[in-house]
Amino acid sequence: MKTKFFNLAFAAVLAIAIVGCGGKQNNETNEKPVAETSAKKVVDTSTVGSVSGTVTLDGKPVPAKPINMSAEPYCQKEHPSPVVPPEVVVDDKGDLANVVVYVKEGLSDYSFDTPKEPVVLNQKGCMYDPHIIALMAGQTFEVKNDDQTTHNIHPMPKDNREWNKSQPPGATPIDETFGRAEDAIPVKCNVHPWMKSYIFVFKNPYYAVTPKDGKFELKDLPPGTYTIEAWHEKYGTSDQTVTIGAKESKPLNFTFKTAAASGD
Repeated sequence: MKTKFFNLAFAAVLAIAIVGCGGKQNNETNEKPVAETSAKKVVDTSTVGSVSGTVTLDGKPVPAKPINMSAEPYCQKEHPSPVVPPEVVVDDKGDLANVVVYVKEGLSDYSFDTPKEPVVLNQKGCMYDPHIIALMAGQTFEVKNDDQTTHNIHPMPKDNREWNKSQPPGATPIDETFGRAEDAIPVKCNVHPWMKSYIFVFKNPYYAVTPKDGKFELKDLPPGTYTIEAWHEKYGTSDQTVTIGAKESKPLNFTFKTAAASGD
């Protein structure tokens, strides 16, 4: 009698276990993310075009005050003449430097490889060089100290991890990455408060930072309609929509007005 009862109980437990395992497998199958089964497009290089132009400034900017580096004798000695903050760099023709021009919308269907080469930020003469840094998410961000004084690099993102690292003279470069796209991440040096910069992190490779002549080019764009944004730390943003066909190149210019300048 005991043996019969034991066999019945064992069979019931086994049946429950089988049903339970089967239910778990079904749940796992139903909860599989859709993203795993959807593939994004790769750019067809035989059809790509480009967008290029110039960023200019309408009006005369307010002259910037020279930086006071007297608190750090080494930094002051590195600059025999006064240094002004590189916030508004414009030539006699009105061409505007340090403007980030990039594809803001129109590429969500595509995937892009992360560049293997690092983007380098130098600390030289107690200034950040370049003033504006642009790179892709996951790309190596390398920081070097070329000065004979200690600096620290302190990015302050909202969507990425914040970090703050000291870098004495002769130290090895600091290598970091940003996992998420984010615009205009402020960077400062807690040792030298006049050292300021911005980092832009993108999901795609279609971006440029204008040099002194204000020119930019977004090459190898697939055919499509795009929102192109231009950003400047003092004059804000400006958006334009452009459509390019296969192997088509189109001009696109931006103009900022000095009246739109923001305060510190």
